[in-house]
Amino acid sequence: MIDVKVPSVGESINEVTLLKWTKKTGDYVELDEVIAELESEKATFEVNAEKAGILKTMATEGDTILIGSVFASIDETAEKPAVAVKEAVPAKPVSVKNEAPVTAVSNDIKASPVAAAIIADKKVDTASISPTGFGGKIMKHDVLDALNNPGKKSFAGVELFSRNVRKERMSNLRKTISRRLVESKNTTAMLTTFNEVDMGNIMDTRKKYKDKFKELHGVNLGFMSFFTKACAIALSEWPSVNAYLDGDELVYHDYADISIAVSTPRGLTVPVIRNVESLSMADIEKKVVELATKARDSKLTAEELTGGTFTITNGGVFGSLMSTPIINIPQSAILGMHKIQDRPMAINGKVEVRPMMYLALSYDHRIIDGRESVSFLVRVKELLEKPELLLIGKDPVKALLEL
Repeated sequence: MIDVKVPSVGESINEVTLLKWTKKTGDYVELDEVIAELESEKATFEVNAEKAGILKTMATEGDTILIGSVFASIDETAEKPAVAVKEAVPAKPVSVKNEAPVTAVSNDIKASPVAAAIIADKKVDTASISPTGFGGKIMKHDVLDALNNPGKKSFAGVELFSRNVRKERMSNLRKTISRRLVESKNTTAMLTTFNEVDMGNIMDTRKKYKDKFKELHGVNLGFMSFFTKACAIALSEWPSVNAYLDGDELVYHDYADISIAVSTPRGLTVPVIRNVESLSMADIEKKVVELATKARDSKLTAEELTGGTFTITNGGVFGSLMSTPIINIPQSAILGMHKIQDRPMAINGKVEVRPMMYLALSYDHRIIDGRESVSFLVRVKELLEKPELLLIGKDPVKALLEL
């Protein structure tokens, strides 16, 4: 019998949460087979079987477990059970007496077995049901609500006239998010400066080249590559925005490791794209897709979540028009992207409707002065409104004239 212990996942992490058993007590597990998923304050990771044998679990899903604690065991002396192979036997017809026929529920409708049975038996119109299950699945209580309140439909999965109160324990990830946000507000001299950018040229560029880009590189051309590339150039020109405070010293970086805020069902994560200044647009887009997919599947490693020098967050995907993002400590600045919205703009004495986006740069005033923060944001705006500048960072004519 060997013990399965919670592995160490970082110097500062003392405990983890057991998210899920992928195997249960009594199951025979193979060597290196995944038996559980654990969540630390930084990332989710899997635990593999160190030996083949019969598994015995010693913790419940949702439990908080200390690093190094035994939470399962494997009996490696147990024999692997033989797999029974049965010959196909023709099914015998079963007669059912005194039972009313049940009409089947359409395959297009997602419902639990009990809910489906009630719907079929009572002939409930599924349009009157508000599903509350994962992925829009109809649950038993959803059907009962519809039956008890004919003609009334609850919205957003809320039971009609409900007075229910629910309590859920905060996950380690949510605790970390909470602690870091409060620490950021309390330990930085945070200010936010705003600007707006005309996204017309970028949108035209994407429309013109998106199909060829996808064909050649196998990935979509999104906005994030333009923004990260623009920030990398601006960070090289305004190094204090790419620095952080370490005691009485300022730590500057000659590279741009840009953290990308990604919303997941378990909370906000900020995986890092390394050396953005050295990557092509296609490289950036591929990395964005890779990290976003890992984040949503809870597969990010601790290394992928640490070490960023600057952060970009996009509230526009949720419809945010303007916000003041909170600095991702120990970094000194964060750029907030927002919703692209058509607005009337005065251009050369005429009013034109242009696709505009508000940009917000929150920065630590202990490190970055107002001139630097505003100049950085203006530079980002310039690079986005003239995407051709992203190639060499300068207007071609000015580069020719060495201006």
